[in-house]
Amino acid sequence: MSARPACDMREWAAVCRVDDIVPNTGVCALVAGRQVAVFRVDDDSFYALDNYDPFSRANVLSRGIVGDLKGEVVVASPVYKQHFSLVTGRCIEDETVSVPVYGVCVRGEDVMVQQSAARNAAPIGRN
Repeated sequence: MSARPACDMREWAAVCRVDDIVPNTGVCALVAGRQVAVFRVDDDSFYALDNYDPFSRANVLSRGIVGDLKGEVVVASPVYKQHFSLVTGRCIEDETVSVPVYGVCVRGEDVMVQQSAARNAAPIGRN
């Protein structure tokens, strides 16, 4: 299970309730002006990364298929099927490409995403 950091309300934005995300799926939320894909996996751990797929140049990663690839939890883009690590944001098929990842915590029944990470995320583009 991923570590669940303490949620300081000034630093974290509530994006949904735990039960709003079915295990092994994702949702999209707007955090500090950025589209963030938030995922829940089988063991009730949560991950967040940018929703922008740099290969298709579309905000679609929240609709991707969550799975395990050689022991790494990933999401497969619904467009061209590249796999992105939910832990690091690195593309499995092309290690020169990655998407920003964001801190996630659960406070009570609320899923929270770290706002400062979204504000400070670098613009995304293919290298």
